[in-house]
Amino acid sequence: MTDTTILHRLAETIESRKSADADSSYVAKLLHGGRDKILKKIAEESAETLMASKDGNPDQVIYETADLWFHCLILLAHHGLTPNDVLKELERREGVSGITEKASRTKE
Repeated sequence: MTDTTILHRLAETIESRKSADADSSYVAKLLHGGRDKILKKIAEESAETLMASKDGNPDQVIYETADLWFHCLILLAHHGLTPNDVLKELERREGVSGITEKASRTKE
């Protein structure tokens, strides 16, 4: 199994870019661009992941999913969240039927 600390190391790097000059860092540029810029990038990476899957190329699926996850880490940082927040939620859901979990969500 691959060590998940890579998520934490990436999150720390992303966090350190919050105060960086936008001209010196791609991550800083996205963070300084705000939520809409980050969301646009996530939409783009999501579409690329979908297309890689549709094309049936496993290597490309891995590559595009890595891009998607990376940009999701940037979104988490934008909201002051970390990979641990997501991991805790996944842990909470572990062993719970997807149907049961979905039914337990409050209606908005």
